[in-house]
Amino acid sequence: MRLFSLSRLFLPFYLALSGILLGSECPELVDVASMRRPPLEEIRYATRANFTGEQLYPFPAAYVRKQLIPHLEQIQRELASKGLALKIYDGYRPLPIQQKMWDLIRDERFVSNPAVNRGRHTRGTAVDVTLVDRRGKPVPMPSDFDEFSPRAAVNYRGGTPEERRNRDLLQRVMISHGFLSYPDEWWHFDFKGWEKFPPMRVRFQDLKRCQGPREITAR
Repeated sequence: MRLFSLSRLFLPFYLALSGILLGSECPELVDVASMRRPPLEEIRYATRANFTGEQLYPFPAAYVRKQLIPHLEQIQRELASKGLALKIYDGYRPLPIQQKMWDLIRDERFVSNPAVNRGRHTRGTAVDVTLVDRRGKPVPMPSDFDEFSPRAAVNYRGGTPEERRNRDLLQRVMISHGFLSYPDEWWHFDFKGWEKFPPMRVRFQDLKRCQGPREITAR
């Protein structure tokens, strides 16, 4: 019993030395809904309509590091000139949820192994996005979001010409504004230098407490 108490006592110090932010901290994460041109949101992990079949987030929200916001704003402006916009599926993901996903899939093509790099979404520097038209309707892509198949690959040559054009357009625009493509998932992008940011365990509930009530920017 005493050993268990001591382990709980020293755990925060171990995590701090490991560079992992704790749930009691308020990191520099921003809700994308506060952007001037916020992306549409479809946060499937806040529902049971995802590959786990479980609700993983307590409420729908997409948080990212504040450094990403100017780049996302530029992307939205460029896409608007083409009659398009972003829709976001996911942003920051707490480390315990990343671990849960890994335990279910254990395939590093589609889910980061926390034991290897402690995740990408866990740092607040990754986004899962697609394109929508002026009416908010998703444009055709070679696969659905979180479809763990060859169709999800950036270099997949199947599908229709329209699907490939849309995928390639998304890739070009995101990369031209400071993001890195992920070969096995056309929807996943990492902010350049993502590995320099520490992973986090901060819960959505704590982020909401830090930032106050969520305000959706009028569109």
